[in-house]
Amino acid sequence: MHLPKAEVLALLRNIDEIYATKGRTVIHLNIKKENPSTARLFELLIGRTGNLRSPVLRLGRKLLVGFDAETYKKVLG
Repeated sequence: MHLPKAEVLALLRNIDEIYATKGRTVIHLNIKKENPSTARLFELLIGRTGNLRSPVLRLGRKLLVGFDAETYKKVLG
């Protein structure tokens, strides 16, 4: 899904944590504590094509980007 960068940032306004899967690596980012740069957020959320990476799942104030079965089990309970 292609979203303008402003909309991607708007999506993050009510998000505290991001779990982003890149290959076999899962990156957990607490954006309220770590205050990452916009570039770092786009690195995690935007794929090579310039689109929002998928799948994307919002669960309350958590955002899961990409798929990792163990992470889904952990976060979804």
